Amino acid sequence: RPELERDAPSMRSVGYRQVWAHLAGECSLEECRYRALVATRQLAKRQFTWLRSESDARWLDAQGDELRQALNIVAARTFDAVGP
Repeated sequence: RPELERDAPSMRSVGYRQVWAHLAGECSLEECRYRALVATRQLAKRQFTWLRSESDARWLDAQGDELRQALNIVAARTFDAVGP
């Protein structure tokens, strides 16, 4: 898309800037994939750090019944926020 620019906010997303570098000839596809993987891991680490600082965060086991409970909590809060 010709209207996209490297410094556009959307291009700061994980994966996009790595692919941009590949398309610009700055790295191979293999290096692009590796950089995207590293960036994804770094983002996940920052997110976990942030979540640990949240005093009311609830950790759930996505493999068990807790996933259904979490979906119910989100649905109830969404409904409460929107109202009847």
